[in-house]
Amino acid sequence: MQDLDRAVREIIDAGRFLDSKGWVPATSGNISVRIGPDRVAITASGKHKGRLKPQDILLVDLEGRPLEDKKPSAETLLHLTVYRLYPEVKAVVHTHSPNATLISRIAKGSVELEDYELLKAFPEIDTHEAKIVVPVFENDQDMERLSGKVREYLEKHTDVYGFLIASHGLYTWGENMEYALMHAEAYEFLFECELKLMSIR
Repeated sequence: MQDLDRAVREIIDAGRFLDSKGWVPATSGNISVRIGPDRVAITASGKHKGRLKPQDILLVDLEGRPLEDKKPSAETLLHLTVYRLYPEVKAVVHTHSPNATLISRIAKGSVELEDYELLKAFPEIDTHEAKIVVPVFENDQDMERLSGKVREYLEKHTDVYGFLIASHGLYTWGENMEYALMHAEAYEFLFECELKLMSIR
C-alpha cells in the first residue's frame, strides 16, 4: 500500500501544479503513475485536476481494466500504450494547455523543435544543436483505434518524448513524476516560442 499511497500523493500534487499553470482547465487532462510491473494509478474520469482527492484516483491493470469500482478516464489506453512500450517510464501526464491545443491545430502532422537550448531538458540531449519531432495525431473518440496509431508510430521512432492530439493537447512522460512534469513545462515553453515565431513570420 505504501507504493499506492505515494503514487496518489504524487498525482494529487501534480494535478495542483498543472492547474496552477492553467494547463488542465475544467475537468481536462489526466495523470498516471506506474506501480510495479503491471498496475497503474490514474485519475478517474471527470475530475478537476486541481482539486483531486485520494478517492479520485484508481488502479488499473496494463489492459485498462479497473481494479476497483471507479470509472477510469476514457484516455487510459493512451497512458497504457506508453507504459507498455517504455518499461522505464513511471509517470505520464496529459495537458490541455492553450499552447499545446493551438499548435496541435496549426501543425500538419508534426511539430519540429530545433536549436533551442531547452531541448536539453529531454533525455540524452546534451546540445542545443538538436531537433526533436512531436507527432500530431488526429483526434478520435475511438480510443482503441487512436492508441493503435500512437503505438504504431512510437514503435518505429525511438527519440519521441511526447505527442499531440489535434485540438486536444499534449501527452508526455518521464522516469518519475518530476521528469514528466519537467518535460511538460519544457514543451510549454517551446510551443509558446514556436507560436510566437509563427505570428511574426
